[in-house]
Amino acid sequence: MIKLIHMTTAFISISLFLMRGYWVFRNSPMMSKKWVKIVPHVNDTVLLITATILAVSIQQYPFVHSWLTAKIIALIIYILLGMFALKYAKEMKNKVLFFILALLTFSYIVSVALTRSPIWFI
Repeated sequence: MIKLIHMTTAFISISLFLMRGYWVFRNSPMMSKKWVKIVPHVNDTVLLITATILAVSIQQYPFVHSWLTAKIIALIIYILLGMFALKYAKEMKNKVLFFILALLTFSYIVSVALTRSPIWFI
């Protein structure tokens, strides 16, 4: 059940990121809505809590198991890229670049999760 919640919140997380990216690129007033600022953080908190529960339950720990270490490092990179794509980058071309890099990083995270290997798409 925890794994299903984790996978569902991961899907919701990327879906919200795609939606917010679309709104940023369209200069939509939706980005100023209160729920748009709150819901992704609540969802991502649940995602991280379930990730922690899963790691403990399968006894796989970051900085002990390379695949989980790679996932956490990639997650930090994904968050930073997302922040620049949605908020901090000033020029649209930079927003698009950070957005694409964030999506590639997310796909790497999924690949690592599926293969339990830090090497991309094995």
